[in-house]
Amino acid sequence: MQNREGQKVPSVVFRTRENGDWKDIHSDDIFKGRTVVLFALPGAFTPTCSSTHLPRYNELAPVFRENGVDEIVCLSVNDAFVMEAWKEDQEAENVTLIPDGNGEFTEGMGMLVDKSDLGFGRRSWRYSMLVRDGVIEKMFIEPDLPGDPFEVSDADTMLEYINPRARKPRPVSLITKPGCPFCARAKALLREHGMPYEEIVLGHDASIRSLRAITGKETVPQVFIDGEHIGGSEELEAWFAGHDQRAA
Repeated sequence: MQNREGQKVPSVVFRTRENGDWKDIHSDDIFKGRTVVLFALPGAFTPTCSSTHLPRYNELAPVFRENGVDEIVCLSVNDAFVMEAWKEDQEAENVTLIPDGNGEFTEGMGMLVDKSDLGFGRRSWRYSMLVRDGVIEKMFIEPDLPGDPFEVSDADTMLEYINPRARKPRPVSLITKPGCPFCARAKALLREHGMPYEEIVLGHDASIRSLRAITGKETVPQVFIDGEHIGGSEELEAWFAGHDQRAA
């Protein structure tokens, strides 16, 4: 694995799929005159890539944009159909998924590795990089260890490099059920305060039994912020009021 800081990214054409049609994208279209964060991984639908690497970049994408990043690109040596299906499965609307089907870009980066022991063939090593106007400013390359190390190419490490003082969104989840007016109020409050949230819907994502086991309650909504159980919509309103007073 080669650190290429100070060098230009490889010049290649990516064969991608968009809305069911083929679309060729040149590397200049992505990098020229722009600030781009690219992270590369061994394969779509694989555990670490799906559970952590891609979701966290997608979650922090608005913060990256606030700090001067024009686009976040996820690259893998997979074909266009696989990457298109993975994007849909992951609901990663804030990240551009690019298939490096022939491994040309990855080989040009010196990151093409043999994963034949896993039946993968030749794939990308896991890394991330900050690219300004086609020139690599910073690379975070995973250590050369057996398996699939994931220690430095994560979104938080890259954001820390770009701006150590960047404000990250608090993780927010709420348990709701369809047609609940109090749930609608809680969601409106979160939107008013600019707090993205994950919604867990009873009957679809969880059951009443799960609600009782997690919260000790049988009513919805139940809101969690940064690991803290806030409660329902009234408790959430009081929580925001307290934070607003402290901010003032």
